[in-house]
Amino acid sequence: MSGSPDPERPEGVGAVETPGPAAAPVSIDANAAPALIEAPAPVEPRPWLERLGLAAIAVVLGALLALVAVAAGTGGEWILAAMAASGAALTFGVGLQTLIRG
Repeated sequence: MSGSPDPERPEGVGAVETPGPAAAPVSIDANAAPALIEAPAPVEPRPWLERLGLAAIAVVLGALLALVAVAAGTGGEWILAAMAASGAALTFGVGLQTLIRG
């Protein structure tokens, strides 16, 4: 293998780019740091219709995961059953959280 380019290879194919110079470290005055941090803007809660829709989707997906957990447990696939059951529990929890917190 020589250092000359291969005439049959298109230009740029197989070329390795080296990264550029590293960025210089940035120093921040410790006394000025609190002034640089802004409080996040308050977020409005979702409308009730959107909350109900998202919760309904979570209920459907959670029910499907619960069905998979039951089917896997019946078939003897205990790891799959445990994963599906935990997924169902988490999905129901997120749906409930969507309703409560918005």
